[in-house]
Amino acid sequence: MDILLVHCFYQQVGGEDLCVRAESALLKSRGHNVVEYFLDNAAIADANRLAVAAGAIWNRAAYRRVREICRSYRPQIVHFHNTMPLVSPSAYYAAKAENAAVVQTLHNYRLACPNGLFFQDKRVCESCLGRRFPWPGVLRRCYRGSLTASATIALMTSLHRLMGTWENAVDTYIALSEFQKNKLIRAGLPGSKIVIKPNFSERDAIGRGDGRFALYAGRLSPEKGVSTLLDAWKLLDQDIQLTIAGEGPESDLVERAAAQDGRINFLGHVSGEQICDLAGRATTLIAPSLCYENFPRVIVEAFSRGTPVICSRFGAMPEIVADGEDGLLFTPSDAADLAEKVKRLFGDPGLRKRMRKAALHKFVASYAPQSNYLQLMAAYGRALNLPRQREQAMAL
Repeated sequence: MDILLVHCFYQQVGGEDLCVRAESALLKSRGHNVVEYFLDNAAIADANRLAVAAGAIWNRAAYRRVREICRSYRPQIVHFHNTMPLVSPSAYYAAKAENAAVVQTLHNYRLACPNGLFFQDKRVCESCLGRRFPWPGVLRRCYRGSLTASATIALMTSLHRLMGTWENAVDTYIALSEFQKNKLIRAGLPGSKIVIKPNFSERDAIGRGDGRFALYAGRLSPEKGVSTLLDAWKLLDQDIQLTIAGEGPESDLVERAAAQDGRINFLGHVSGEQICDLAGRATTLIAPSLCYENFPRVIVEAFSRGTPVICSRFGAMPEIVADGEDGLLFTPSDAADLAEKVKRLFGDPGLRKRMRKAALHKFVASYAPQSNYLQLMAAYGRALNLPRQREQAMAL
């Protein structure tokens, strides 16, 4: 199959960017002809803000470029990931004009919420969900604290809703979880066009889980529940080590906690390979998010190494982690409950052994490259209106 992948890389590399790279490599490894139209949002740092805002709504340059690529390579599928702000939905129309099917993976909630997180003022916020124009998000400057940037997102989503873009210009949407799909339907996306395909991970080795430490790996920001994690360690009266890998606006908070508590080891930014190694050695991965996580890639990476996960009973995470089987769920923002779950796992070798086995089994069954590839092919078949291909892919 001939496939064009379109993505704007974020100024700070995150899980979405890694997923795009992994998916491109997966398709190429299965013999598909993949053309990449990738842009880097670092380019907007010195750009004219009004020009960037206008381009986020309708980018004529991206429209022309996608049409040119389609004319040269004739892809059957144009698969979009992040289109903000250098591509815009105009590129959907370019692909359709060249008779290509359009697939859009939704890694966040931006079509329903200006900041894409449903999170504001350190709590979940659904004020814009279901509105024709998300004015609360504009007034609160929810996107990067900027009135202009928030208004740009709001105009983009609302204008294209009026144009029928979300309804007609995309053949298939890929959501990462059932939870996310339901929110997107409430936001007005056609449920009949949304399929679920989670993230996946390669596995180069099964972890040993013998490091005797808990791991947090991710962005250090309020919505990720870092403060809950640190508060839980204050409540722990046992010598249980915590390793924190990542960076973000709460880096100083973590640095101070590490300076005051010898059990906390703060690594700062580490590479993807290092995170996988840490996940393989950790007793457990902790994901204490306070926001609606769609599908944290790091959880799949932990499962691929056989590492159980302790996470918030929130958002899509209960779909991924089965409480008492391959991990433990705790009440969001409840540091005492998190501390109790940590003590339970570290204090029960038999439970850890059972959970490691279950985590590996779930990874192979649901999140390994081959199973994910079949789900992706089914989504492409749906976009191309190829029922036989969909049925064959789902049967394999």
